[in-house]
Amino acid sequence: HVQLVESGGGSVQAGGSLRLSCAASAVVYTSYCMGWFRQTPGNEREEVATVDSDGITSYRESVKGRFTISKDNAKNTLYLQTNALKPEDTAMYYCAAGGGLSGYCVRPGMYHWGVGTQVTVS
Repeated sequence: HVQLVESGGGSVQAGGSLRLSCAASAVVYTSYCMGWFRQTPGNEREEVATVDSDGITSYRESVKGRFTISKDNAKNTLYLQTNALKPEDTAMYYCAAGGGLSGYCVRPGMYHWGVGTQVTVS
């Protein structure tokens, strides 16, 4: 019954790296969209990176060139490689999956959510 489980978060110094993993159930893994979102206290959950079934990726501007979203189809697992981490990257990171909206992998089109993994950068 658990459909998405994140792991790989932790505490790192600025400039460090983490690889976040999202283990998905088989049916959820077939979703049109999969992605990573993050949230800090008092703020809205925001897109970090998404990928659709055609392999099209999207990144928020502040992480471009530093983060990479990828999938391992053999393991039904979504990854987020985070490099050159900055203190402003500190947040709870959530894995999500869904059908998207009008072909775009935006937050309202994500139907399934994990419980999150904390990333803290100092």
